[in-house]
Amino acid sequence: MIFALGGDVAPFVRTATSTIPIVAAVSNDPVQAGLVATLARPGGNLTGVTFVSSDLAAKRMQLLKEMAPAIARVGVLWNPDHIDPEYRETQAAGRALGVEIYSLEVRGSSDLERAFRTAAGSRVEATVVISSRLLVVNHQTITELATRNRIVLVGGLGVWAQGGALFSYGPDIDLLMRHAATHVDKVLKGARPMDLPIVQPTKFELVINLKTAKALGLTIPPALLLRADQVIE
Repeated sequence: MIFALGGDVAPFVRTATSTIPIVAAVSNDPVQAGLVATLARPGGNLTGVTFVSSDLAAKRMQLLKEMAPAIARVGVLWNPDHIDPEYRETQAAGRALGVEIYSLEVRGSSDLERAFRTAAGSRVEATVVISSRLLVVNHQTITELATRNRIVLVGGLGVWAQGGALFSYGPDIDLLMRHAATHVDKVLKGARPMDLPIVQPTKFELVINLKTAKALGLTIPPALLLRADQVIE
């Protein structure tokens, strides 16, 4: 069998073989990406886990407004080549909250400086990062650019808050990878990938960086601090 890590890797593995069992862990939508027929019944020779959940984008926007109520212009840093619904869902959440959403497209590392120039020119006050391998690999550069431009940064994985973003809210990656390992075990014992549903996240983690909040002049509501899984001081 083959274990494929990443939504940018899995499609190539899926194309390469229709017979060798594949377990994939992806941060995009495996149905939209054409990896499986449905989450419940994958079909074919691929199964695994996805880090995407339908309500994540809206929840991040709600948390951002709770921590910084005055914010009215939010940029979304995303890679259009990374197929997932989070940009569209962030737009919908922005409309519901009365927040203007600006698309900051990044297809390569060289696009980052331009994206933040666009954000500054549009007077964007905060940027939500939709995680993909490209953006996670460049998380330090992205954090530095946000800090330089006095833009509040929000991410989906703990690495963002740990690296200096105001907060991160996303799936428990360790738990999902344990689910992936369970799928690997079942396949090696004879289970067919088509019979193993794609696992979606059910547990989410909120990490708040108080040091960053203080630097930005933000006061985090005590109720949010109590809800956080981790507070960085």
